[in-house]
Amino acid sequence: MIVATEKINQAYERLKDIVKRTPTEKNQNLSENFEANIFLKREDLQVVRSYKIRGAYNNIVARSKEETKNGLVCASAGNHAQGFALACRVLHIQGHVFMPITTPKQKVNQVKMHGKEWVEVILDGDTFDDSYAKATTFCNETGKVFIHPFDNLDTIAGQGTVGKEILEDVNVPIDYLFVPIGGGGLGSGVGSYFKQVSPQTKIIGIEPLGAPAMKQSLAQGKVVTLDKIDKFVDGAAVKRVGETTLEICKKVLDDVVLVPEGKACTTILQLYNTDAIVVEPAGSLAIAALDFYRDKIKGKNVVCVVSGSNNDIDRMQEIKERSLLYEGLKEYFIVNFPQRPGALRSFLDDVLGPNDDIVRFEYLKKTNKEYGAALIGVEYKNATDRNALISNMTKNGFDHIPLRDNPVLFDYLA
Repeated sequence: MIVATEKINQAYERLKDIVKRTPTEKNQNLSENFEANIFLKREDLQVVRSYKIRGAYNNIVARSKEETKNGLVCASAGNHAQGFALACRVLHIQGHVFMPITTPKQKVNQVKMHGKEWVEVILDGDTFDDSYAKATTFCNETGKVFIHPFDNLDTIAGQGTVGKEILEDVNVPIDYLFVPIGGGGLGSGVGSYFKQVSPQTKIIGIEPLGAPAMKQSLAQGKVVTLDKIDKFVDGAAVKRVGETTLEICKKVLDDVVLVPEGKACTTILQLYNTDAIVVEPAGSLAIAALDFYRDKIKGKNVVCVVSGSNNDIDRMQEIKERSLLYEGLKEYFIVNFPQRPGALRSFLDDVLGPNDDIVRFEYLKKTNKEYGAALIGVEYKNATDRNALISNMTKNGFDHIPLRDNPVLFDYLA
C-alpha cells in the first residue's frame, strides 16, 4: 500500500493557495564538502516554518461539515499543532491542541499566534505520546474529530506534496533523497510520490538515535512501542509510529539511519555558521545523516528535506553543549582528590594540558571540601587532548570517573 499520485495531486490543488512553494536549492558548501550535488528542500521557510501545515490542512479540508461543526482536536510536539492552528483559523473551525508540557515555549507561542481565538492549547504529558493519549480520550468524551499528525492517508497525502515540488523543481535525476522520520507521515507521503514518479531514487529515512521507533518497527515487521526515548529532537521523537505509515514505509524506504542527538546539534551550529540557516533539531537530521553516507553519495545528486526551523533561542546553550560533548571537545569527570596538601594546585599544574580549560568545578561534599570528590568539566582544543588528560590524572594519583562512560551519572548531571 502506498498513496497514489492522484491523491497527492489532489492535495496539492487544495494546498497551493495556502502553503508556500518552498525552494529546492543547491547548497554549495555541502556540495563541496561531500563532493556531490546536494540540494535542500527548504520547508524551514514554510508559512509555519515546517512542512506540517500541508498534512494538517489537507486532512481538515477533506472532512465533511458534519465532522467539523463540533470542533477538531490534535496532539503535537509543536509543528503539526501550528499547521492545525492556522488551518482552524483560516477555515473558522474551533480547535483543541494537546501538547507536551516539555514543548519549547517558542512552539507553544507560535500555535497561539497562528490559531488566535480559534484554538485552545492544553499542555499535558511529558512526550507526544502522552499528549496523544490525552487527546484521544478527550475526543472519545466529547465526540470531536481527531486530526492525526501522521497516521492518516489525507495527512500523508498532504506531506507528499513536498515530493511533488522537489521533482518538479530539480532538473536532474535524483539519486538519493534524505527525509526525517518521526511518526512516518513525511516519509510515507514523499516516498509514495517518489516511488511512482522517480523509482530509481534511493529513499533514506532519518531518525534520532534516542527514538528509533521506525527502525525497530521495520526490523520486527510490526509497530513497536519504545519504553523510553530521548525527547531532545522533539519534532521527530515518538515512542510509536503509525500503523499506516509503517506499512507504507516498508515499501518506500531503502534504509533508515540513526543520527545521534549530538551530531544533530553540531549540524545545527554548522548550518547557522556557514549558511545562516536556522533549523530545529528535527530539521537538521537529513543533513546530519549525509556523513553516514559520504562514500555512497559521492558524485551523486542528493536532496535533503529540511523539515523545520521552529527552534527556541533558550535551547541554544544546550545545543552547543551537546555538540561539544559529541565532538569530544568537552567532558565531565568526577575526580577524587588525593589526601595530600596542594592536591588542587597539582591538578592545575600537572594534570591539565596547555589547551585544556576548566568550565565547571564544584565539590560534591559540603564539608571538608579540600579532601573530597569534585565534579569537573573540561573543554579541549582538540579531541585528542583527552588522552593526555586521562594519562596525567592516572600518573598523578587522581582517581576519576568519566561521566560519558556512566549514563546514569551523566543523566543526573544533565
